[in-house]
Amino acid sequence: MLSQIINSFEESVIALLLASMTLLVFIEVVLRYGFGVGFMWGEELTLHLSAWMVLFGVSYGIKVGSHIGVDALVKILPPTARRIVSGIAVVACLFYTILFMQGAWIYLSKIQMIGIEMEDLPIPKWIAHSILLIGMIMIAIRLLILLWNIFIGKTDGFKLADEAKESMHLAEETKAATTQGGESA
Repeated sequence: MLSQIINSFEESVIALLLASMTLLVFIEVVLRYGFGVGFMWGEELTLHLSAWMVLFGVSYGIKVGSHIGVDALVKILPPTARRIVSGIAVVACLFYTILFMQGAWIYLSKIQMIGIEMEDLPIPKWIAHSILLIGMIMIAIRLLILLWNIFIGKTDGFKLADEAKESMHLAEETKAATTQGGESA
């Protein structure tokens, strides 16, 4: 249940951020090159929207297995050892995430206390930069779910993108398409 809520939330936010960035950049380009005018705040907003998208994307990437990792050694380990090593790796990632959350909390507290605003938008900087804390919380939740799944034996580690395997599959598909194209000619 919690996982489905997180999935929907992340997917919705990522889609909204991507659509907003695309629309904003499109409008800015048309205004700037078509009419010689533009929004003074467009670049700053686009930069912050992309930062939000990146940190939500990192969390979502843990779920879907889009991160690249060096797992050649882990893959040759027996299943129990693979789960132990993966569990240690997840705990290390959680430790890093907690350190980052602590730093983000201190940073956001200080800029909120000082009352700094963004350069071109009348928005408090701590709100715009709150993705540092929110993103790390989302990543920590994903890592905790992964650690639990390793602990109960549902998975044996991170789902990582396997570029070599994907490249070989693509090469085979290309070869098969070329062979079929040559036979029909």
